[in-house]
Amino acid sequence: MSAPEPRAPGSAALVRLVAGREVSSRVRDRNFIVSSVVILVLLLGVMAFQVAVGSGADQARLGIVGDASRLGTAVEAQGEAVGVDVEVVQYADEAAARAAVEDGDVDGALVDGTGPAPQLLVGDRDPTLEAVVGSAVNGVAVSDRLLEAGADLQSLPEVTVTPLGDAADDGQRVVVAVIGVAVLYGLLILFAQFVAQGVVEEKASRVVELLLATMRPWQLLAGKIIGLGLLGLGQIVVIGVVGVGAALALDVVSVPGELVSTVLTVVAWFVLGYAFYASVFAVAASLVSRQEDLGSVLTPTTLLLVAGFVVAIQAAGDPGSTLATVTSYVPGLSPLVMPVRQAAGEAAGWEVALAVVLMLATIALVVRLGGRVYAGALLRTGGRTRIREALRAERA
Repeated sequence: MSAPEPRAPGSAALVRLVAGREVSSRVRDRNFIVSSVVILVLLLGVMAFQVAVGSGADQARLGIVGDASRLGTAVEAQGEAVGVDVEVVQYADEAAARAAVEDGDVDGALVDGTGPAPQLLVGDRDPTLEAVVGSAVNGVAVSDRLLEAGADLQSLPEVTVTPLGDAADDGQRVVVAVIGVAVLYGLLILFAQFVAQGVVEEKASRVVELLLATMRPWQLLAGKIIGLGLLGLGQIVVIGVVGVGAALALDVVSVPGELVSTVLTVVAWFVLGYAFYASVFAVAASLVSRQEDLGSVLTPTTLLLVAGFVVAIQAAGDPGSTLATVTSYVPGLSPLVMPVRQAAGEAAGWEVALAVVLMLATIALVVRLGGRVYAGALLRTGGRTRIREALRAERA
């Protein structure tokens, strides 16, 4: 009894085979490793820079001669009102306070703060510290005068602050969205070019002829896009997790729930943007046979990516503008612009849904028409193939 002939692998198995090959080869690629490290270092560097810049200029040390209980509390309250963290140090006499200022131990020293002639000793003039101390001294003096006059200060009304919007949270979300879009822009270019370079390499080495002997062109194209897409998705998820963790650890943002939702939005748009650009880049790359010619066929699509990134940066400043609104629906631009509008609270649910539907329809069209071009141009070598020639070759 003869052994049964082995069954030919199905389409799904062939696509998985190509996808696995792309993942394994790119994971070992030096450019992929370097790009991942550079993106993480830049992201953490930006956050560390914000922390360093924001923490240095809003602190001050003030010496107070004598009892600092009342004046110290008033100075700290005034400093908090203007965003300055004032640390109060008490000194027994003017000589000790003056020596502390001269040695740089404190930024200033207040002498006779509750007396008739208060004096602020400073090494270098600091208008902010001077205003804080002056307001505190005046406030304590006014309070003393009113108490001497018999005024009831306990019954003074307190102002209750009721925020009517979430402008601060929106601002933080927009910042996170802009950073995410910048990462998204870089990854879209990187992985779409990986797809394009892989197509040209296989054409130049004639490996594609061996591959097409066992599978159809669309299976090869699908495997490339899915494999590198999963790798890119994993990379952006890792970057997102590291970025969220670092932002919360460094106290860069104060709305972790909204931060996570913004990151998830950017990740979701990466999937749509990658499917679109990877398909276009692969089809364009199939038209040439040398790496030297790759730039000429990728330039139009790359310019579309650059335009989307520029508009996204502008949308951060004015998310409700006509330019931002219109481009957030345009396939190819929407993955970069719409996340910024969503973070700013300017995009309604139906607008996001419309942009997603338009992207999905465009991706389906690109895959259908582009797949025919890809199939017709893949085996044509020796020069640049025109799209019309590729379509004729595919129908032949």
